[in-house]
Amino acid sequence: MKQIALPIAVSVEQTLDSFVQGQNKAIIEHLSLFAKHPNRSPVPTYIWGDSGSGKTHLLKAISLELEKLKQPCGWIEARVIDKSPRVFNSAWEVILMDDVDQFSASHQQFAFNCFVNALTPTSGLQRWVVATGSLPPIELKLREDLRTRLGWGHVFNLLPLNEQGCRLVLQKHANELGLKLGLDLEDYILSRFSRDLGTLIRLLKELDAYALQTKRAVTIPLFKSMLDQD
Repeated sequence: MKQIALPIAVSVEQTLDSFVQGQNKAIIEHLSLFAKHPNRSPVPTYIWGDSGSGKTHLLKAISLELEKLKQPCGWIEARVIDKSPRVFNSAWEVILMDDVDQFSASHQQFAFNCFVNALTPTSGLQRWVVATGSLPPIELKLREDLRTRLGWGHVFNLLPLNEQGCRLVLQKHANELGLKLGLDLEDYILSRFSRDLGTLIRLLKELDAYALQTKRAVTIPLFKSMLDQD
């Protein structure tokens, strides 16, 4: 699909409230309790699930809650490769790790260092570590000292949404973007594209930008025209 970049496109904020729970109510309740309270337990949290299930959304939502509390956090993600070794920042009150199953050796070294500083700090209180991956802890191909720490605390499996949940995602993000999404277009999208959250949200953002560019109503013909831009 052709990427359409327009500065007037609306950015939908990724929050805990905007996350469609489906069968994941326990996870959202846990993250809300921990993220919104400054005196949280330092027991680590690990969330695993398929690609596109919303793991990164949840980490970004946690960072937004921490920002409200004026609590700085560290962020480690597999796709960012640092040119020089990173150093743990003692100002961090929470450490967020995304896609740990894809961590390189240097990522793993830094992540382990963060765990040590978070759980056995030389000064200050213990810190909360939240990590995500595509596999349960026991199946992670990581260095053993890191893998065991990831599985030591709260472990949740982020379950995929059913069709009703996918429709809620489409409707919620369409409303936030100001799109009028008809039932026929919902059916068209869900019958032809992957139902992971990343794909659905990306399609809506592309459609929003294309509708603004062409100044046309959001319909199946418009959607097909957008796809034909390739």
